[in-house]
Amino acid sequence: MKPLTKGAPEALGLLDDAALIAPRPGFDLIVTTDMIVEGVHFLPSDPLDLVARKLLRVNLSDLAAKAAEPYGWFLSISWPRRCGWAEREAFARGLAEDQDAFGLKLFGGDTTSTPGPLCASATLMGWAPSGQATLRAGAKAGDVVLVSGVVGDGWLGLKAALGKIDAPVALQRYRLPEPRLALRGAMAAAHACADVSDGLLADVGRIAIASGLGAEIDLERLPLSADGLRHVAGAADRAQALIDLATGGDDYELACAAAPERAERLITDAAVAGVRMTVVGRMTEGQGVRAFHEERDITPPRLGYRHD
Repeated sequence: MKPLTKGAPEALGLLDDAALIAPRPGFDLIVTTDMIVEGVHFLPSDPLDLVARKLLRVNLSDLAAKAAEPYGWFLSISWPRRCGWAEREAFARGLAEDQDAFGLKLFGGDTTSTPGPLCASATLMGWAPSGQATLRAGAKAGDVVLVSGVVGDGWLGLKAALGKIDAPVALQRYRLPEPRLALRGAMAAAHACADVSDGLLADVGRIAIASGLGAEIDLERLPLSADGLRHVAGAADRAQALIDLATGGDDYELACAAAPERAERLITDAAVAGVRMTVVGRMTEGQGVRAFHEERDITPPRLGYRHD
């Protein structure tokens, strides 16, 4: 893994058991960590270079939600006995590819063996100007809720990976989500933000909880891909099909809350950055997230993926 440090002085040549990070005046250091586990977050048959890239990207999505610039990272990984040098080299190739793409350097970590499934955890760090990170807290009643990209392709991609449907574009998005780092400038217009990892309803719910508010989502306004539109069109119950897409998770888009008068600026700035933003609801007084279809409250009991 030493080549992944790219000679970063913070890594101390991977000869120590720690890294040395100097503060950056005028900036806050944003730190996030996510783990992926074989059989839970990826399939045993998935190519390991793509698994490695997904590991970085799901963490980069958290940095994107904070409007942070990627800086460096740490890797902890437990290798099962079935993974020899060829598998480990494929994993390292994937890491190197996305490190170059997103401007990261490895600062350290840990490697162990395990009798269980492959398990990897990445801790990523990024810089945001002091006091300017977009947190989950900060939304205000009356704010509109916006989401980047399209909703539901992560869930459809998993179904495609399992051979249940034919959806090659969604499959690619499931395996290689696109962290919305290009929205860093546009987020200046947002009061709050969260990345959509467990499902749109669940993650808007996290903004609502952190902000002491409720939220309402109009399912008919969900931005859908061609695969998503086909799923809804072919469903016996259109409303349930939209619920499936809004709760499935693994989209790694950004959901944010912004004042109505600033939403157009956010949408325009995002478009300049090459990212579509869509208004899908509003923040309200009260508690909880409610989902509406044709003005009917059809809020499901499960808002998204649960880790328990």
